Amino acid sequence: MNTPSWRSKTWHEGIAHCQQSNQAYVLVTVVSVAGSAPRESGSKMVVTACESIDTIGGGHLEHHAIHTARELLVAGKPHTELCSYPLSSKLGQCCGGAVKVLFDVCNVHQQHVAVFGAGHVAKALIPIIAQLPVNISWIDAREALFPTDVPNNVKVIVEEEPDSEVSQLPPGSWLVILTHDHQLDFRITEQALKFASLPFVGLIGSETKAKRFVTKLTHRGFDDSALARLHTPIGSPTIPGKQPIEVAVSISAQLITMLHNKTIPVDKKPPSQDERCERQDNRVKHDDE
Repeated sequence: MNTPSWRSKTWHEGIAHCQQSNQAYVLVTVVSVAGSAPRESGSKMVVTACESIDTIGGGHLEHHAIHTARELLVAGKPHTELCSYPLSSKLGQCCGGAVKVLFDVCNVHQQHVAVFGAGHVAKALIPIIAQLPVNISWIDAREALFPTDVPNNVKVIVEEEPDSEVSQLPPGSWLVILTHDHQLDFRITEQALKFASLPFVGLIGSETKAKRFVTKLTHRGFDDSALARLHTPIGSPTIPGKQPIEVAVSISAQLITMLHNKTIPVDKKPPSQDERCERQDNRVKHDDE
């Protein structure tokens, strides 16, 4: 399912590749040159966590620029910084000139969303949320259900035991659980609630399913703090309907709200089991097929 790997050779190819794959990068640009220097003003390179693309002249200047760029990437924030470099023995260069280098940190802090299930709702949902500033892992055991083409920020994972992928998710990931199997849904949910680093566990389902899951999870020792991260049925309560596209739009609306608010809405006091199930009355969503 994955496209063949290729290596960008120019900085503009590098930017296109990073944008298409939602990968964070730093655009490094020589903005001014005084005296002798390895490259002229306007020279650019792209630096990611794993590679550098194109060149601003090589040598110690480029090595130092790559190191600086990766330090900025680790910070995980959009940032612009101008640095001056005298090309002297202190930098290990003997050109004798000086350059100013601009660092632009781009495409950082993309929210990761893990979608479990490749049924009708998931197929309606993925094209919508892939247009948002997110990276998506799309996970199912049934390879034949995935479309041949997926957006560049979507990684298809075919795994016989999808619940095993939960422990591999990066901290802060949001889960959208839409499988065809109630037992699998429960295993994924149970695994997710074991990790406090996974703040949003969204589960498709009905009132009966929600009540059964909460009861079973409570008996297995999950407290109110853990259960407060479980959102079922997933989706915005203001958007009705049970058709796959209606459910997908409802889920998308909830995710968009969270992206804009930068927080996941939770009650100050986690609701009791009865209160949780009572909320399902007007928000029953069918399970994916």
